[in-house]
Amino acid sequence: MKSTLRQLEIFAKVAASGHVTQAGEELFITQSAVSMAIAELEKIADGPLFERRGRRLLLNDRGSLILPRVQEVLRQVGTIEQLLSESVGVPIGLLKVGASTTVGNYLLPAMIAEFTSHYPRARALLQVGNTSQIEQAVESGELDLGIIEGPLHTGSLRATAWRSDELVVIAGESHPWTKQKKASRSMLEQAQWIMREKGSGTREIFEAALQKKDIGFTIFMELGHTEAIKKAVEAGLGVSCLSRMAVARELSQEWLTEVNTSLDLKRNLMILTRNSEYMTTLLKAFLAILDENK
Repeated sequence: MKSTLRQLEIFAKVAASGHVTQAGEELFITQSAVSMAIAELEKIADGPLFERRGRRLLLNDRGSLILPRVQEVLRQVGTIEQLLSESVGVPIGLLKVGASTTVGNYLLPAMIAEFTSHYPRARALLQVGNTSQIEQAVESGELDLGIIEGPLHTGSLRATAWRSDELVVIAGESHPWTKQKKASRSMLEQAQWIMREKGSGTREIFEAALQKKDIGFTIFMELGHTEAIKKAVEAGLGVSCLSRMAVARELSQEWLTEVNTSLDLKRNLMILTRNSEYMTTLLKAFLAILDENK
């Protein structure tokens, strides 16, 4: 075998980040080591695997063809290493957990602390992204499991209902909706909505609830982080719809006001795992922690 697992790992990291420097930082190696590994792999391939555009490296058609195979090899190697490192009944090693923004910011940190406290030889690495990103990362094997806020979009993963959640429509202290604390159909249609980006589970549930009532809406502003949305609403730039757990503090302090509507904004948070995947002691232990915190 001419190529090494390390070269394949570096290739996958560069493909994901598009930058040699960032890939090196994530793998804790130098930029020159990353460049050398890519050069050696392209020498084996007898041609380039990336297109160079300034400082960015973008996969060409050959690189795109082999990336899924490389990801599968790395996932299988990770599973083998996990099995080799396990002692019977004792969780050992690194578990890669992904969560969409609300879950990752407001629920999982405490559970990860509980997990590492229970199992000193285990560690959980948390990656936060939107629902679409987490779903793709679990499917590709980059993550061992994920927890999302929106509906599942692929049949290749196993989705298990975990906890219920509810979105709430919110307005700032100076907004006209705050005095009456309710919004009619026409008010919802005319509102300046400040929402998460496409691919967000919160955005998807919000849009589905409005469409179910055949209510038109206008997205006035897209922001990629929940905290930024809350600040924009507090400043009076518009209204939004976010998870109740994300705005609990602001509602209690009356920095934001919950606005009653006719919308059905309940949802289930879902645990994602891969189908027909051997479940390690490490994964079972973390799922047990999640089950205890339903």
